[in-house]
Amino acid sequence: MQHQSLELPNIIAGPILRRLTKDQLVLWLVTSRPLNMSLCLYHHDDGQCFFSGNIEGFSPKPVRIGEHAYVYLIHYVTKDYFPTDQLLEYDLLIHSDQGDLTLSDSIPHLMYQGQQRPVFVFKPHLDHVLHGSCRKPHYPSKDALLRIDEELTTVVDKQEKRPALLMMTGDQIYADDVGGPMLVAIHQVMSLLGLYPEKLKGAVVDDSDGLLKSELCYYHREDLLPHNRETKTLRDQFFGGVRKPIFTAASAHNHLVTQAEFAAMYLLIWSPALWQFVDCSSADIVAAHRDLYNSERVDVESFAAGLPRIQRLLAHIPTYMIFDDHDVTDDWNLTRGWEEVAYENPFSRRIIGNALIGYFLFQGWGNNPRQFEGEFLQCVHDCFEHQGGEKQDALIDYLLDFEQWKFSLPTTPKMVVLDTRTSRWWSESSLTKPSGLLDWEDLSEMQQELMNQPAVLLVSPAPIFGVKLIEVVQRVITFCGHPLVVDAENWMAHPGSANVILNIFRHRKTPKNFVILSGDVHYSFVYDVKLKYRRNSPNIWQITCSGFKNEFPHVLLRWFDRFNRWLYASHSPLNWFTKRRRMRIRPRKPDNHDFSHVLNESSVGRVRLNDQGEPTEISVLPASGGEVWFHSQKRTVAD
Repeated sequence: MQHQSLELPNIIAGPILRRLTKDQLVLWLVTSRPLNMSLCLYHHDDGQCFFSGNIEGFSPKPVRIGEHAYVYLIHYVTKDYFPTDQLLEYDLLIHSDQGDLTLSDSIPHLMYQGQQRPVFVFKPHLDHVLHGSCRKPHYPSKDALLRIDEELTTVVDKQEKRPALLMMTGDQIYADDVGGPMLVAIHQVMSLLGLYPEKLKGAVVDDSDGLLKSELCYYHREDLLPHNRETKTLRDQFFGGVRKPIFTAASAHNHLVTQAEFAAMYLLIWSPALWQFVDCSSADIVAAHRDLYNSERVDVESFAAGLPRIQRLLAHIPTYMIFDDHDVTDDWNLTRGWEEVAYENPFSRRIIGNALIGYFLFQGWGNNPRQFEGEFLQCVHDCFEHQGGEKQDALIDYLLDFEQWKFSLPTTPKMVVLDTRTSRWWSESSLTKPSGLLDWEDLSEMQQELMNQPAVLLVSPAPIFGVKLIEVVQRVITFCGHPLVVDAENWMAHPGSANVILNIFRHRKTPKNFVILSGDVHYSFVYDVKLKYRRNSPNIWQITCSGFKNEFPHVLLRWFDRFNRWLYASHSPLNWFTKRRRMRIRPRKPDNHDFSHVLNESSVGRVRLNDQGEPTEISVLPASGGEVWFHSQKRTVAD
């Protein structure tokens, strides 16, 4: 329910604990006004402060994205190194003429019972990792991230039981599938915070105000999305019968468009502060969509009710993020033909660029701030200090050419996070064939990151080893000329990238223990992978958990799983027709099912690792409760 008489709080999102290494601590937050703040660090056992300093002395200038919205990244670097495996605390003091406010004063629910400040622990050895992807606010399930908060209530002061980090492997937002009530909330927040407007080139409407006033604004945005006469012939050649030529998501009825919409979406999924100003009960929705709107509203309001706990857990665990398709749009860079059409159209180019601006400000910046210093940050400030027009286009051009979204962590095992979206390996034979998830140069760089490492934790948003039958279906439909219909993007869909990634696994200097974390597919599974015909094969584990708040169609997945077990069993000659015929795949069964190899429920993934980087326990925490383990199986299935 909206309360106009309420005053905006100082902190409207965050703080989120982001990068944490032996010499770096990064906090991200958004405020409603410029604040004079100091970062204070404490030992948990005796409460002694060991650092205190005004953030202006060591952090970049905040980015003002609206009249009442400032994005801060607090980047503290120490020469003394943080103590390992010891509980520490942080606080942000807000200085004013009326005195200092602590985080406990500003956001009381941010603390767990008995704690005065957020508690964190630096673990250079990744002994316990949480992961997952795909969080859709209006999906009718519980938010699995709440399971992390539930666990932290009992282990927050037990460093040996706390996870080392949370890895979000993609689709932190669904820009191309927004529920009607969420879009209404987005627009109210845009007005509340005075998020900056923009002009729109090549669109049916002239600017962001025209978009909001259009009768097509809610549930009919597919009629506003890029669709122009100049590209019609080219578009039809590339996409055949696909109904929406550039933004092909079946649920694009409320697709985000402007930079302000992306920003408001992120603010509403990370923090509860703005929801007290939102009223979705009296939206002007046409009768044809009112039932759908009311149904989505139940799930969106349930999602919002859990955000105080989401805000709390994110303040206590180092959290890393990488984009996948829905953070921008479905089928983002899937084929060379899609890219040529999308980036030549000024409107679709603007939407993609706005999504990347939002990704940087709300996700990417905190992964490794040093990647974005200098010219990058200057372009960002120029964009928002001169709203719309040339500076925004210049930032978008810069972002579309940027090649450093990937990052790594100097942990044991080393964590390497791949950008499988912006460095695609184009098909040379056809505009409609799927691109490889990484091009030759990036695969070579990845190999250098892995060389001579005893173990590695590799984050690939899409599974490298997926459910074979689903990949075959995608391949057949791609052969028929419709790759966008089935999102035919998997590592095996492009011969070049498939062969190179498999050769990397076969290289004699590849890590002995190779753990792959993935999301994307909306179900969870685990494969043990070994090389055939090699005496000293690396140990490879494909661990997939998806989504936090999304699931695959249940009946369809049951049939896919069943036929996959029949067609690609260890004795099946079909295995010799796959690119992975030189590998042996051993699927693990979830312990709550006698036959299925997949788990189809909103969940958080958990992996426990020993000192050699080998998984000792692999499980998921379903949103509904309990814990499901994937135990190793004796039976072997070749893929």
